[in-house]
Amino acid sequence: MKKLILSIIVAAGLFSCRKLDQPITREFTETSYWRNSQDALDALAACYEHLSKDDYFFGDEALSDNAYNNGGGLLNVNAIANGGYDGANGRVADTWSYYYTTIRRCNTVTTNIDRVPAMDATLKHRIVAEARFIRAYAYFQLTVSFGDVPFYTDLITIDQSRVIARTDKNTVQQFVLSELADIQKDLPANTDQAQGDRGRVTRGAAIAMSARVHLFRGEWQGVVNDCEQLIGKTSNGTYSLFSSYSNLFTVANEYNPEVILDLEYGGGRTYDKQRQFLPQTIAALRSVLVPTQDLVNDYIMTNGKAIAEAGSGYDENNPYVNRDPRFEATILHHGSRVTDFNGVQQTILTQPGSVPATNTVDDQGASPTGYYFYKYYDRSATNYSSGLNLILIRYADVLLMYAEAKNELGQMNATVWNQTIQPLRVRAGFADAGATQFNAALSQDQQRAVIRRERRAELAFEGLRILDIRRWKTADVVMNKAVRGIKVSSGAFNKDPNGYIIVENRLFTNPKHYLWPVPTVERDQNKNLSQNQDW
Repeated sequence: MKKLILSIIVAAGLFSCRKLDQPITREFTETSYWRNSQDALDALAACYEHLSKDDYFFGDEALSDNAYNNGGGLLNVNAIANGGYDGANGRVADTWSYYYTTIRRCNTVTTNIDRVPAMDATLKHRIVAEARFIRAYAYFQLTVSFGDVPFYTDLITIDQSRVIARTDKNTVQQFVLSELADIQKDLPANTDQAQGDRGRVTRGAAIAMSARVHLFRGEWQGVVNDCEQLIGKTSNGTYSLFSSYSNLFTVANEYNPEVILDLEYGGGRTYDKQRQFLPQTIAALRSVLVPTQDLVNDYIMTNGKAIAEAGSGYDENNPYVNRDPRFEATILHHGSRVTDFNGVQQTILTQPGSVPATNTVDDQGASPTGYYFYKYYDRSATNYSSGLNLILIRYADVLLMYAEAKNELGQMNATVWNQTIQPLRVRAGFADAGATQFNAALSQDQQRAVIRRERRAELAFEGLRILDIRRWKTADVVMNKAVRGIKVSSGAFNKDPNGYIIVENRLFTNPKHYLWPVPTVERDQNKNLSQNQDW
């Protein structure tokens, strides 16, 4: 009989991987491994391969109010988004299993690297630091989703895995922060990396990740301290905003100075998720991962005002005119023009009754909201399979984290604004002073709304919105209502009182849904694993 084994003990063996963007190709046994530094690098490459994956990067957007995923794809994230899930959900179980595999791979490196004879000390310390970063990243992701989790830094046995209990999430996150601080001395700045090492963890990545953890914990001074090591400084690396927002997410501009950490693809490692979020006339597949009307509504006008704000100039009958330029760089709407894989320019029509109807809300294979994502469309892909790196942390987020923390500390002023929000908006293409200049008349609460809206627009379709609405404790508001699509005046659609399509009703119960349940299969095998509240 085939035995079930806990995912926190199961992990793939050590494999060789000469480049970070190449798939694992050969397996080693313990007796023949750890012969030289290349073996250690190959073992580390297996950790990088398990840093994250495209299912999570794109699926995380549909866990938030930014997007809707139609059907059970992306590990059934839609069931989580609409509140109809339990411990057997595919994404819930996969996240637990995936990151504990990551942790075991990293523990294998940190535990065994001393077996390599006569290894260069600098290289050894760097390899260990990179493995510790990836392990810290995995533990942070686990605590965000599950709260308290089993915690260990060695290679536990199967018997130990069957009885290990959960460790308080605060303890685990404190460990993550201490690791990110301690490894910085052994990591190079991005400016000191060889070209062949691009994509590896740098000192700047450790600092930025520390800021993200502090941000999630609401430790504002910690965020400020981390960000100030990167903003306007070069001792920990040189980072800046890339000149073009719309061209930032392209193969041609990978490894630009805005990228702090990315998920590496290329060579034999590709993904085809763009077939799920592009119009079917471009990607030849049903469009199932799509933006919501609520996301569209949060893009401000070019004069800096929200669409519902007096004097914004917003016209509900012509809703896409004079909007934040990042809107057009992120989302396709009725009337958008886009060049397809064959170099032919298409006009995307989404309103019911349009001809052709292929991309309209009338068609069962089209977006049910009437919108499509455009960011991360990779026209260089072969047979829709993209090798475009997925950015996990970029300098724009550092600026946004800094702005938010300074505002929460009551320290937002023109100087901070000009360091953070202003350059983001100027880069995006704003020219009106109402959008680019600091408004000293706004209260702290009003500035908070501005900064949160800025985060949403700048980072849309990058998988970070779910972290934001969890830490702000707004998920029980924004996820506890209907997914809406475009406003329509014809067709047999379920609509709200204002004529906007209702795609699906969602449910989010506080506090239950702020944490996922511990997977059923894990608790079946380990009776010491407690369950989260109300699950």
